[in-house]
Amino acid sequence: MNDTCAPFRVPSSEIDLRVRSLQAELKDTSIPAILIIQRVDLFYLSGTAQNSVLFVPAEGKPLLMVRKYYPRAKDESPLRNIIEIRSIKEITGLISDFFGKTPETMGLELDVMPVNSYLFYKRLFPETSLVDASPAILKVRARKSQWEIEQMEKTALLSQKVFLHLGEIIRPGISEIDLAADTESFARKKGHAGKLRVRDFQTEGYFWHILGGKSGGMLGLLDAPASGEGTSAAFPCGAGIRPIQVGEPVMADLGVVLNGYHLDETRMFSIGAMNEKARNAAEAAIEIHDRIIENMRPGASSCELFQFSLGVAADLGYRENYLGPPDYRVQFVAHGIGLELIEPPFIASGKEDILMPGMIFALEPKIVFPGEFIAGIESVVLVTDSGPRMISKVPAKVFIC
Repeated sequence: MNDTCAPFRVPSSEIDLRVRSLQAELKDTSIPAILIIQRVDLFYLSGTAQNSVLFVPAEGKPLLMVRKYYPRAKDESPLRNIIEIRSIKEITGLISDFFGKTPETMGLELDVMPVNSYLFYKRLFPETSLVDASPAILKVRARKSQWEIEQMEKTALLSQKVFLHLGEIIRPGISEIDLAADTESFARKKGHAGKLRVRDFQTEGYFWHILGGKSGGMLGLLDAPASGEGTSAAFPCGAGIRPIQVGEPVMADLGVVLNGYHLDETRMFSIGAMNEKARNAAEAAIEIHDRIIENMRPGASSCELFQFSLGVAADLGYRENYLGPPDYRVQFVAHGIGLELIEPPFIASGKEDILMPGMIFALEPKIVFPGEFIAGIESVVLVTDSGPRMISKVPAKVFIC
């Protein structure tokens, strides 16, 4: 039975901190108000994911307008101003009545809003200039509060149980997809929500990225070192039907989410001793991982850390295999993680992000031999005032089962 489903609520003090931080960013960017529509941002700023829109002025209290379902939103959100609506078309008049007027300029989450939705809101607010305020939201979300860090540590404990369970059930002949299904079933019973949220509209978050042997050397559509075979041409990534063999490298890249907060971790497994080539590559990936973590301190440059990782990989003899073959090498080695599986900031080529306390990264150095295998590791790391701290609880090692 799942023992993690006690009523979950975001504290009022946490919501207040987030709203005030966003309002400070709105003032800095001269945006007088923002309308929050995307579900993750809505939950982040209101504490509820019910069908609602949230109007946040640069000064004053936010207004949450709930289409469905008002009783649950009222129970879940600590916001003071919550009203029920029957149609989104009501919000223009409600904002005008509540705040005395509609804003001359209003921010929207244009990084994810479909064009049709943008045109709808443009018609709804004909006298208002609509601008992109997603950078302000993402800047606030990039640095986690102590409360958020605690939530991710709880998810890390769940993820640890999942990886240890995988090590107990892996066996010769089990297919990648069966191993993934059995592992996900265990995770769901322990509290894993199932849905992995991502901000990119072309990226689909899924749990079952378990690749054995040559499946790990299969390139594909993912912005990742290897995609795996998948189940069909319609979903050509992740675990496939291939049976897992004794002694081959098996990469398990699993996303786990608890109470909205994600962990994204990778560990290598083998049934019996792993072949030497794969074992050496897996150990090299762990060394790259450890060397990067040593340098994940406040003030470090994202781009410089990425370049540093390339140098370490080259020194270890994996220049042509690190993060994929040269023509298809991915241009990042770490991504932000929290309420979304993949979110800013990034440790990546050309990125100007500077690491700051409160940022949490999923760090994933991987080494690919096309047509043969993938070896790698991924851990979730917090940047603190005094340096890096592991959120991940799964041992950073190769699991021999």
